[in-house]
Amino acid sequence: MAGRILIVDDDPIQRRLLEEAVRRFGHEPVTADGGEAGLAMLAAARGDFQLMILDLVMPDLDGMAVLERLAKAGETLPVIVQTSRGSIDTVVGAMRAGAFDFIVKPVNHERLAVSIQNALKVTALEGEIRRARRPVAAGLTFRDIITRSPEMARVLRLGERAATSGIPILIEGESGVGKELVARAIQGASDRKTKPFVTVNCGAIPENLVQSTLFGHEKGAFTGAVDRHTGKFQEAHTGTLFLDEVGELPLEVQVQLLRAIQEGEIEPVGARRSQKVDFRLISATNRRLLDMVKEGRFREDLYYRLNVYPIFVPPLRDRREDIPLLVEHFVSRFAAEEGKRRIAGIRPDAVAMLSAFNWPGNIRQLENAVFRAVILCDGGELTVDEFPQIAAQTGHVSAIRRVEGADAPPPAEPIVVETASPPAAAPVSDAGLIGVAVPVSDHRDPAPFGFMRSLADDGHVRPLTEIEEEMIRLAIDHYGGRMAEVARRLGIGRSTLYRKLKEYGLATGDDDAGVAAE
Repeated sequence: MAGRILIVDDDPIQRRLLEEAVRRFGHEPVTADGGEAGLAMLAAARGDFQLMILDLVMPDLDGMAVLERLAKAGETLPVIVQTSRGSIDTVVGAMRAGAFDFIVKPVNHERLAVSIQNALKVTALEGEIRRARRPVAAGLTFRDIITRSPEMARVLRLGERAATSGIPILIEGESGVGKELVARAIQGASDRKTKPFVTVNCGAIPENLVQSTLFGHEKGAFTGAVDRHTGKFQEAHTGTLFLDEVGELPLEVQVQLLRAIQEGEIEPVGARRSQKVDFRLISATNRRLLDMVKEGRFREDLYYRLNVYPIFVPPLRDRREDIPLLVEHFVSRFAAEEGKRRIAGIRPDAVAMLSAFNWPGNIRQLENAVFRAVILCDGGELTVDEFPQIAAQTGHVSAIRRVEGADAPPPAEPIVVETASPPAAAPVSDAGLIGVAVPVSDHRDPAPFGFMRSLADDGHVRPLTEIEEEMIRLAIDHYGGRMAEVARRLGIGRSTLYRKLKEYGLATGDDDAGVAAE
């Protein structure tokens, strides 16, 4: 579990040694040459550090004084203190002052590595507990969004500026990038943070119920309206209304939405008069609304009403520096939720593999992949083996050991099945691989696994004819050209088999000669 670690020590040689050790452990070290400098960096970082390694003996502000300052400020950052004087009184004093652990100079690197790992693990679990216990009214803030990406930093700056006003906001981005998270952070930073936050997925509402869902209806307004129904606009009164996938709204409903934005009024279905509503509108879409306007599928006047303050959330593949942070967050969260506290983190090679993947489903896909990996994990760290689909698509074919949550041990001597298109030639989705493992014959080199692709290079499903031809080739090769056995195993007649051989240009002689050869 990697982290950003602040090293506070007045000795330049000791700082350099600790910096190299921390970097070798897989973490990011940042150094300060004294207590005052360390506290200043901590305040400027706004919670960006996960741990502090603090020297107790320093000239300007010693370690004990730093611990006291941290306690007064309510800072929960874990601190590992170090000193050359390891007396019992010193240890007890540092622990009472709030230190997490204690190490004696010269520092033993193995002891330091264990201490760092334990501190980061405990911090992650405590963070998840605090988030779970936080009242709903407290809301989400921009500090809760995990990122180090310059692109996302721009998104957060735009969101923070927009939060102080009531301006309509349009959040654009691919599915799964976290558009609703940004919307909730905007509300959490606004003066409406204690008010309702109402989410509406416009693409999930049946077309005949869109008006009733958004604007409500009166009793008897239509067949089946046996009672009065409060719409989403009314639920969001004094709060924020988040319209997700707003481009899916029917044209007739877009007219009513335009009036609601312009006049602050809605008209429930069957109502005799309109109702005033006070709401903050945030919309989101994974489409280009301007293209939909040109195609006549979205009203131009509504587009300009929604697109007053656009914010584009970049896909995960364009901010890969966020992937390790997100992975660590999800590992800690799911390990705590699923009672697997023995999982301390994830191996660096697995993080590197996940960082190399393009994640077409963005953060939502990454979250689901880590959740599944935590469930599969039986050890103390997540490895490449817990991500079989991702491993197959990034070249780690040997990691395909699990299928649908259960161990799937490979045959004693599997082989790679050669296909028309090499499996690692193009990225495909998680569902784009069909595992095929067959025993090795005498004339083949053993390899971990063979698999047949169900998706073509363009991302679409391959034609059945291609897959059928590939399977016939495999069967003929596997059964040594014994056509009767091939036909029986494929579940077709020999005449059908020979006909298909001719269709695919696989026949080496006429049918009679093939039958006689058997």
